[in-house]
Formats: sequence, structure tokens, C-alpha cells
Amino acid sequence: MASRLPYGQRPLVDPAELRTGIVHFGLGAFHRAHQAVYTEEAAALSGEPWGITAVAPRSTETVRALREQDCLYSLVERRPDGDRCRVVGSVIDALAMGPDAMAVDALLTDPSVTVVTLTVTEKGYQRPPFTPVIARLATGLAARMRAGAPPVSVVSCDNMADNGGVLGRVVQDFVRTSEWPDRAWVLRRMAEAVAFPSTVVDRIVPATTDADQAGARAALGVRDALPVTAEPYRQWVLEDSFAAPRPPWEKSGALVVPDVRPYQLTKLRLLNGSHSALAYAGLATGLTTIAEAMATDWGEPLVRGLCAEVAPTLPAGGPDPAAYTDDLVVRFRNPAMRHLLRQIGTDGSLKIPERWLPGLRELRARGARTPMLELGLAAWALHAGRPVRDLLVEVGAGDLAEDSALTTAVTDRLPALRTGLVEI
Repeated sequence: MASRLPYGQRPLVDPAELRTGIVHFGLGAFHRAHQAVYTEEAAALSGEPWGITAVAPRSTETVRALREQDCLYSLVERRPDGDRCRVVGSVIDALAMGPDAMAVDALLTDPSVTVVTLTVTEKGYQRPPFTPVIARLATGLAARMRAGAPPVSVVSCDNMADNGGVLGRVVQDFVRTSEWPDRAWVLRRMAEAVAFPSTVVDRIVPATTDADQAGARAALGVRDALPVTAEPYRQWVLEDSFAAPRPPWEKSGALVVPDVRPYQLTKLRLLNGSHSALAYAGLATGLTTIAEAMATDWGEPLVRGLCAEVAPTLPAGGPDPAAYTDDLVVRFRNPAMRHLLRQIGTDGSLKIPERWLPGLRELRARGARTPMLELGLAAWALHAGRPVRDLLVEVGAGDLAEDSALTTAVTDRLPALRTGLVEI
């Protein structure tokens, strides 16, 4: 595939010269448009042969399709001034977690593998019961400890506060509750030899459509079964607590910092929070994409209003909230992006507790007004077809459910939303 491409669209590295130093769980579009791109650029700029073996937790079809095109795929950046398409070459092998379990386990104990990354969504960290990804990862790490292999860093790239800490605890819980006779020793060894750095990832990656596949074929002159599209903007912030060698991701623009929490909270509460608000409000008015929501008379005021409302809850040390909000408005307005509201609105019971509720609690405790969060809650309740009080109880926010002033204000928003009117 690569040899038939125009020079400017070829991978930045020759995949044949890379070796697997990273095992990644989750073969979805986000990884291929984000971490894989950072890794390819880091390898190209440093000359270090960092390659990725990607493990699909469920989809054997994705693995088959990727292998059939030598693990190459195209990335299209949707820019207001026109699309830019090229092929990414950092993924050098693909495995299906179930059928290829022995190969996955072998890689997790391989001394040359020093980084494991994950994009398995918030659902992948639930317990109990433990998900198959966590079971496979924990079992592989235990085998690595028993084999005396070198230290390894396990890096969550999912949208959760303290994602590294969450991942570390769920892996440790799996080991602790196992029936392994050496589980106590495994835990002690993991404490010395396995790091779980926290990260912040950011890039809007819409679901791939048939039109995207047709566009990739037109741009490349060859068929690509697994193209990905993304906005031009991207960000990756990593906690500087690695236990083993890693790609020099800084060379490709990543930030390595002592504490990612200010960046995490800014992203969760401003970007992800306003994204969810736009999604549910847009769905209530019959819209389809974020760009369409931003083209209304309420889209930008909702984003700016929610960000201003939540900004006082952010800690020092992260990006400037006002400048960050300005960037969000530009990104969300991008007419070349077709980020579906229904995609953003999925799994609200998992996303909303992270994105809205901690800031809402803090603001309510201060006695501050929260009209934009109330609007968002009303739109979420309308989308879910449930009373907001029931939803809050369901996600473990009984304290907010008992706030009668809050639930009344949210309920008062519903009549207008039912008519398709978003009142800012």
C-alpha cells in the first residue's frame, strides 16, 4: 500500500524498521488518530524504532481488516481550508484479545515491551465484575513479574480524572481478589516495577462513515477499510512517572508534567462538559452535529456560559480557562468536522458524573448560580426519558438529588426543551 502512495501521503516511518515496544489495548479510531500519530512522529524525529502492536478486545473483523492492509491506515484531518490525508505506519501488528491470547500474553512478558497503553472507554474500568481487558492485563502483568522481566509503564488514555490511578487500583484489585497463591508477592513486585502514569488526551475523532472511506480512496488511490478522521487540534499531557523507557513523545508536541490534574479537570469540565451540553441540547432540537449546534444562536453562548460557570472550580497550574474556551469555540465551529451528537451523548450515566457533577457540587456548596449546568441536566434528562432526580440517584449523586432547588430548576427547563427551544 505505502509504495503506491504519493510521497507526501506515505508514513513518516518505514514500518519494517520498527519493533514492538508498545502494546495497546483498544483498536478504535481514537487511538489510531491520537497516540499512534504521536508515536509515529516521535519515532521519525528521534530515529528510535518504536512500534505498536494493537490488541482489539472484541472485534476480530477490525484485526483482520487491518492485517490485510499491512496495518496501515489513513488519517484525514478535517480543516476549514480543506482536508489533508496521509497514511500512518506506527501500528505494526494487530491481535484479537481472545483468539490471540497466547500472543498477547507473550508480549506482556517480553522485555522489549516497556509501555502498555489503553483506550477502552470508561466502561473498561468497571469492577466487579472485571472486564476481559483488565483480566488479560492483570494476568499478563503478573506473569511478567514472575518472569523477572524489566519494569513497565501502563498508560490509560481514556477520559477519566486520575485515569492512571483508577487503572492501577482496578488492576491491583484483580490481583488481590484472585486465587493465586502468590498474589501478595505479585502485588509487592508490581508496586516496584509497574507505573501507572495519568494522562490527558484530546482530539475530536468522529465515527468513521462510508463517505469517509470513499474520500480516503479518492485521496490515496487505494482502498482503505479503516480510515480515521480528526480535527487538526490535538493534545497529550502525561504525568512524568514512567518506570521504563518510552517514546520521546515530547518531540511530537506532547507535554510531560509533574501533575496532570489541572489539565485533566480543565478538559473534563470545559471541553467534555460543554460537549455533553451541546450534544443533549442539540438532540433536543433535532440537530445532528456539533457544528450545527454551534451555528445556532444558543450554541456559542452555551459553551462560553458553561465554561465561565465552571472555571472557578478549576485548580491553578493548567491552561488559562478563557483562552481554552476561545480555542473550544473555534474547534467546535469547524464546518469540516461532522461530530455526531448521538455519539457524544452515549453512555451519559458514565460520562456525566465525571464531566458535570463534581463542579456542580462545588458551585452549589459555594452558593453560586448554576444555570448552564441546570440546562445541561435538563437536556440529559429529556434525552434519557427519566426524571433528573432518578438519574442523579442512579449515578450515585443522591446529595444532588436531594437538592430540591436544583431539581426544581432543572425540571422548570423541560417544557421549553420539549418544544425544541434552548433558553440561555
